[in-house]
Amino acid sequence: MIRGIRPLLRGSTYTGALFAVFGALASLPLLPFAMLPALAWRSAPYAVQAGLTLVAWAALLGAVGSVRVVRRALVASARRLLGVPLPDPAVGRRPGADRWRTPLWLLLHVGLGWAAALVGGVLLLLGLSLPGDWLRGEARLSLFGRSVQVAGGWWSWVAALACVLAAAGVCAAVTGALRRAAPRLLGPSTAERLALAAERERLLAERNRLAHELHDSIGHTLTAATIQAAVAGEVLAADPAAARAALRSIEESTRAALEDLDYVLGVLREEEPGTAPTRTLADLPELLDRLRHAGAVVEPELSGDLAQVQGTLSRAAYRILQEGLTNALRHGAGGPVQVRVAAGPDGLELSVVNRTGAAGGGFPTSGHGLPGLAERVRLLHGEFEAGPDGPRRWRLAVRLPVRVSA
Repeated sequence: MIRGIRPLLRGSTYTGALFAVFGALASLPLLPFAMLPALAWRSAPYAVQAGLTLVAWAALLGAVGSVRVVRRALVASARRLLGVPLPDPAVGRRPGADRWRTPLWLLLHVGLGWAAALVGGVLLLLGLSLPGDWLRGEARLSLFGRSVQVAGGWWSWVAALACVLAAAGVCAAVTGALRRAAPRLLGPSTAERLALAAERERLLAERNRLAHELHDSIGHTLTAATIQAAVAGEVLAADPAAARAALRSIEESTRAALEDLDYVLGVLREEEPGTAPTRTLADLPELLDRLRHAGAVVEPELSGDLAQVQGTLSRAAYRILQEGLTNALRHGAGGPVQVRVAAGPDGLELSVVNRTGAAGGGFPTSGHGLPGLAERVRLLHGEFEAGPDGPRRWRLAVRLPVRVSA
């Protein structure tokens, strides 16, 4: 019994009833236009005229409900006044099969609003007037041609309380019906849910791509800059020229990293980003020079026409080599780093081989580098291999196809 009374004690119940009544009042400006067919057919019986008026009124409400801005306003008001979690409607065009849902909601909203206003209002007025009539000894209730006489005494107070509770029950019933119908009629349709899911998937894919870009570019830059700063500190007194060269390399690499960071932050803030940094295999010599300034010994082996590798493949190859060289700096044990790039007519082969030791380089690791590379290679339908290559050597090998069969 307590559970049945609980809705009557919630303020949201009466807020929802007011929402329904406001919908009924908002339909009143359409009533004069709905009466035009009945006025044009004055000779028809009263019941026919009333039926024509109701049909025309419903048709006008359905036409108003088909307007897109009305749907957005109804969703916002139902979300606020009914407390129903409804997402904003999709921006794209709604399929024709779903256009009936908003007009149907509007008809239900207006119908329940009139029911709440008439039935609930009459019951509330009766509940408030009966105690006053009791003071005069008796009360007579008249409604639609029927009369009920209530004798004075405590029965008047019981009848008044029953009327007030019945009015509250009408409010709870109307609010509950609207809350149950709102997700079905104002919520996203199947097509809209698919569109929202596709948009979320696109955003997640874009953010995942940006995370890879940040890990590759910023991670490499910070690793190289840390090593270059250590080198500059060691040779500052003995070899000022080498220290200046290391500092210039730090400046160049951090400037490039800032470009990447500005672009990614612009996308994450949903601002209009600038042109995305597009580093390709053509920028590989600059990358190798930065490593040499950091004190690494790099042994490149380049074969084939790298200029023929274009677009996504060239950008992905640069990022893969950048990540492999970053790992060699972080976790390598000194010694030469062998870099091999071979461009053939059917594929592009990349490999980075470095020495390993027990120390591990002293750099923290996120554990996302190699899995991110493997995912990048998988999306390009390539082959990925990373692991020990003999005693105290680590090898990263990737093969990317130049053409992917449909």
